[in-house]
Amino acid sequence: MAIRMEKPWLPLDADAVEALSGDLGVYQVADGAGTVVYIGYAGGRSLWGLQGELRQQLAERGEGYLFRVEINHQYLSRWEELLKVHDGEHGALPAGNEEHRPRRIGRLSPG
Repeated sequence: MAIRMEKPWLPLDADAVEALSGDLGVYQVADGAGTVVYIGYAGGRSLWGLQGELRQQLAERGEGYLFRVEINHQYLSRWEELLKVHDGEHGALPAGNEEHRPRRIGRLSPG
């Protein structure tokens, strides 16, 4: 598995979200230009897994955004890894993660 999420972007709309499974995993949400604005996860307490989490993102943000998912049962570790990669590449977490972030994440500088 690559350290960066390399899945294709999909439009954040009702049809794409309803096609998702209820699996556990991680996801990224980007604006229309492809800039990541949020990195999240669907964990054991997520109602309807990835589908439920992205349904909530759609309700909060509306259409015009993109998303991609990665099914992963080690979702917390992978979520932290994706946050570290983003911080290492951009010098900050995505704007939406300032409030929803681990208490402490280490440093990672992917080459």
